[in-house]
Amino acid sequence: MSKPICIGILGGGQLARMSAFEAIRLGFNVAILEKIKNSPAGQLTKEEFVGWVDNKKLLKKFSEISDIITLENEFIDHKYLEYIESIGKTVIPSSQTISLIQDKLIQKQTLAAAKIPVAKFVKVDEQTDYNSVSRQLGKKFVLKSRKMGYDGYGNSTINNSKDFDRAMIYLKDRHSDLYAEEFVSFRKELAVMVVRTKKEIKTYPVVETIQKNHICHTVIAPGDISERLRRNSIEISIEAVKSVKGFGLFGIELFLTENNKILLNEMAPRPHNSGHYTIEACITSQFENHIRSALNMKLGSTEMIKPAAVMINLLGKKNGPGVVSDLNRSFLFEDVHLHIYGKRQSRKGRKMGHITMLGENSKSILNYLKKVEKKIII
Repeated sequence: MSKPICIGILGGGQLARMSAFEAIRLGFNVAILEKIKNSPAGQLTKEEFVGWVDNKKLLKKFSEISDIITLENEFIDHKYLEYIESIGKTVIPSSQTISLIQDKLIQKQTLAAAKIPVAKFVKVDEQTDYNSVSRQLGKKFVLKSRKMGYDGYGNSTINNSKDFDRAMIYLKDRHSDLYAEEFVSFRKELAVMVVRTKKEIKTYPVVETIQKNHICHTVIAPGDISERLRRNSIEISIEAVKSVKGFGLFGIELFLTENNKILLNEMAPRPHNSGHYTIEACITSQFENHIRSALNMKLGSTEMIKPAAVMINLLGKKNGPGVVSDLNRSFLFEDVHLHIYGKRQSRKGRKMGHITMLGENSKSILNYLKKVEKKIII
């Protein structure tokens, strides 16, 4: 080949940025399509396309320069991916896979049909009321947007008919199609990264995730669960990817219920917040294997380098420029790996970066990192 392979990434946020770092390190070129100029990933390449997939001329130009195309989120309508495929380009994951994942009701129906354990769910439409749902799911349940839901956006916990009526109005402003899901009482939230090519399928360790205001805030690797539950989590995650005919990288979110069962909560066809720890903690990071899997290359080892690792997200503590207030202080912690995402603006609760630390014992690491996180202001 006379020139390096160019990997096109739809989206220019932090997930695309960290994937692009790995692609560039491996000697590949990267093209980014994002709505704004100088996005976190767009800062890394000359092939920065400003606009979005609904601009057919721009999408065609972006696709033609790219040898393979992948994505950093599942919110792009699968019909745009079908167009890319129609002009002879490969998208990983495929438009078919995305069509089975991006609508969460279809995702749950697909998983349930494959005998994968999920919470009970029902479709919601204009004729649906609180009583009709509660008869099937119980008095307490969760009303969800079928598309565009993430970090708690698009979800509302329902306890009575007033909650239901308010949530119907609020959620329909976000996306018109809704569904309801049984409220799950869980002991822990778990996650598994699965990476698959035509020849291989590998999993990263089962981790525990801790949320803060519905945003993944802390990841503990590996999660403190029994060997039986670990195996069960991995089996469910692999079968979930197969059920959507998935190739590439997938983040699988799981519940460990109060009665010690594993339920699949949601799946994402891309790098995932629960896998950021792998950059330092594993032989091959989720982002490198994202690139390898898109190109159908041999996958790297997913084994951890040390017995334990903890990652904490750096959420915005103020509204203003997306820079660390006292960067010198951030580098006082010599055993801590610091990642800042390059977002131009910070706002309270926004994901602005993360920190990771490796060691022998996750409890001692977590206690230390909590103190570090408080001192980094962004």
